[in-house]
Amino acid sequence: MYKIALLPGDGIGPEIIPQAVRVLQAVGEKYNRQFALQTALIGGAAYDATGHPLPEETLAVCRNSDAVLLGAVGGPKWDNLAPELRPERGALLPLRKKLGLYANLRPAVVNPALATASTLKEDIVAGLDILIIRELTGGLYFGQKHRQDLPGGGQKAVETLEYTTHEVARVARLGFEMARRRRKKLTSVDKANVLESSRLWREVVESLAGEYPDVELSHMYVDNCAMQLVRNPKQFDVLITENMFGDILTDLASQLTGSIGMLPSASLGGEVALYEPIHGSAPDIAGQNLANPIATILSAAMMLRISFGLEDEAAAVERAVNKVLQQGYRTGDIMQPGKTRLGTVEMTDAVISALGQDA
Repeated sequence: MYKIALLPGDGIGPEIIPQAVRVLQAVGEKYNRQFALQTALIGGAAYDATGHPLPEETLAVCRNSDAVLLGAVGGPKWDNLAPELRPERGALLPLRKKLGLYANLRPAVVNPALATASTLKEDIVAGLDILIIRELTGGLYFGQKHRQDLPGGGQKAVETLEYTTHEVARVARLGFEMARRRRKKLTSVDKANVLESSRLWREVVESLAGEYPDVELSHMYVDNCAMQLVRNPKQFDVLITENMFGDILTDLASQLTGSIGMLPSASLGGEVALYEPIHGSAPDIAGQNLANPIATILSAAMMLRISFGLEDEAAAVERAVNKVLQQGYRTGDIMQPGKTRLGTVEMTDAVISALGQDA
């Protein structure tokens, strides 16, 4: 029995999480696995119901589970709340911190059927398979924040960017380990020519390199990395970087694959891992059966592999997604001429059908 906490959240979250659940149920039937599911509130939906975007009850459900599957949080409805109550800052950041989730794994893989869906030329992205590891609980997002009035009028806003040797080392070790399992290339992304925190980052990464002589380590400034991801993304294997840089670079990398609606993620470090699609809540298409469920379905596949050790089951889900795309089925965000457009539910139907046919 695998216990999973479901946090649908806001916007399209309540649409895509049930689709991933349907796929998990199909996996359970096919492989004789049992999943115990418990749903809890988070984000704007939690604020509306309880007055806080991350209720203690939700944290308790997460801590009592083997893994967490999250949809999305936020939307215009809650933009004018106090900063600490907005879904993104009041729910996602403390959830990661309180669960000890210090590393976010975001693969950017171009499916062969979607090699022409990217806005970049096919020869630039075809065959792309990179992994970006983003530090998740340090940096500017968690530093001290304040404003102060200036004598001549106006205000000054201050954010502090802090990292410790320990925080950098644990992410760096994960990067080296992941690179060792892949193509043995690790790129550490920083801004060491300007930032003291980046100089510490680079020093710590360098200090660990000797423990991984089989991994080729290189360093790259974040601005150059952004350019290189567009210019020649296949030069990379595994990238590690701090919180804000990783937030930006992973969204950039998502577009190499054709759509942000295709990419899953895993947040690791604590006893309970969290899995979520990297796209946002997309309130403009919520409730219209338009959202792409594939990123959430693939996040569930990552959960099967990483948290539960169910490699065969995870691979079967991934093969089902590949088959559906090869058959020409598309949601609106990845629609191409001559392909068949499906809604959220219908795309999931197709994945479940392909899963059932998988030998």
